[in-house]
Amino acid sequence: MERLPIRPHTRSRAARVRTAALITLIHVLPAWAIINGTGEKDWLLFAAIYPFQAIGVGVCLHRYFAHNAFKTSRWFQFLLALFCASTFGDPIRFAGKHRLHHLNTDRENDTHSPGQGFWFSWLGSHIDSRYTDEQICAQVPYLTQYPELMWLHRHSLAPGLTLCAVALLLGGISGMAVGVLLGAALLIHQSSAVNYFCHRFGRRRFQTDDLSTNNFLVSLLVFGEGWHNNHHRYPVSARAGFCWWEIDMFYWVICLWEAIGLVWDVRRPPEQLRRTRLLAT
Repeated sequence: MERLPIRPHTRSRAARVRTAALITLIHVLPAWAIINGTGEKDWLLFAAIYPFQAIGVGVCLHRYFAHNAFKTSRWFQFLLALFCASTFGDPIRFAGKHRLHHLNTDRENDTHSPGQGFWFSWLGSHIDSRYTDEQICAQVPYLTQYPELMWLHRHSLAPGLTLCAVALLLGGISGMAVGVLLGAALLIHQSSAVNYFCHRFGRRRFQTDDLSTNNFLVSLLVFGEGWHNNHHRYPVSARAGFCWWEIDMFYWVICLWEAIGLVWDVRRPPEQLRRTRLLAT
């Protein structure tokens, strides 16, 4: 893979240090809790919270806020935004960065390409995307029109800190560390696994103008997000697994919400795309 340059820093050194410290804390506290012994309550909190954290990233941030894969009411949209912000930051920042990724996939201005090196692709892009806030917001005018989403954009840590406080009250420090922070740490690496491995290893069904691949193992680990070549061919689809055997649990969640009337106008891949065979590799 050709080595790509990385854009200059757009955040101050102090801001980068704060973000790096936060990411470090998200990893260190769960490790400390597990090493020192955890209890049943800690893992019950994890089991209760982690599914919502995962849905917040894969369904809410990615398929809804970044790609408009379905429509919903304003109140449910805000609830989805709270899911996102309690784990992975506000939807405006994520969606804007992700749309910049699709505009520049595996090219010089990508937000997280393996061509920029393992470190930047895996963690560095979380610390500084190398895009200004104005550039990010310009990608998502359909989100910046909502005052409540802009409030979350300005106060992106508030939902996560609130969730940590609730877990702290229910389970103490270990309950917060395992119940909330462990899930956040896992999702950082699950997201980074897609960004890195699904642009380097796997199989390609479609001849896209990037290096995206479908990676079965990654997809199992990230509930369907690993069907990445499919996604880059038709990014607005709520369904990433185009074939029956391409397990996509996040799509199942969307189908459930559709069945009970929480979402509608769900966008799915055209039939001719679903029938496309894998390219010879």
